[in-house]
Parts: sequence; C-alpha cells; structure tokens
Amino acid sequence: GKHRTVIPCLGHFKEEYEKVSKLYMNNKIRTTKYTLWNFLPRNLFEQFHRVANLYFLFLAVLNWVPLVEAFQKEITMLPLVAVLTIIAVKDGLEDYSKYKMDKQINNLLTKVYSR
Repeated sequence: GKHRTVIPCLGHFKEEYEKVSKLYMNNKIRTTKYTLWNFLPRNLFEQFHRVANLYFLFLAVLNWVPLVEAFQKEITMLPLVAVLTIIAVKDGLEDYSKYKMDKQINNLLTKVYSR
C-alpha cells in the first residue's frame, strides 16, 4: 500500500522538516492579481487595453503638438489622470481585500483524517 511520512515541525525534528519541506510546493491559496512590486506597471498595462483610455491618451499626446494644440496641455491630461487614478485605487482596494481573505483562509486550522 501507499505510505505517508509526516514529520512534525517541533524540537529535534525541525531540521529534518525544513529539509523535506523544501522539496514540495506549498498549498497556499493566492487569488490576488497584483503584488506591491508589479501593481503600477500591471495596472497601467491593463487599463491601456481599454479603448477609451487609449483615446484620452491620444488626445493628451496630440495636444502636446503646438500646431494642433486646442487647450492647455495640463487640462487635456486631467480626465485621463483622474480615470486612471480612480480605477487604480478601486483595483488596489479589491486586490487588498482578496489578500486579506487569502491570508485568513491560509491560516485556518485544518484536520487531516487518515485510515
């Protein structure tokens, strides 16, 4: 039959546990989309896949050309910056709530039943 080896993470078994546990993947749940390091670039990448955001970016860039300039340069960028900021805050808050839920689920006590 199949056998299972369980090594407690206590006392004199700690070294053996650390050696064996590196061989296997953990079973933590991660439903978050972002990390602290990739939030800004990944969020901007996703936001500029929306046609409306690309349109406002095009208008802002076009307004920097002196021949076509219709408004002040800063005014043209305001709608784009406002929309990008609001959506980034919303995405960040949603992802943070997912992170808290993942942390709560990953720290639940479990029972293992065996024959």
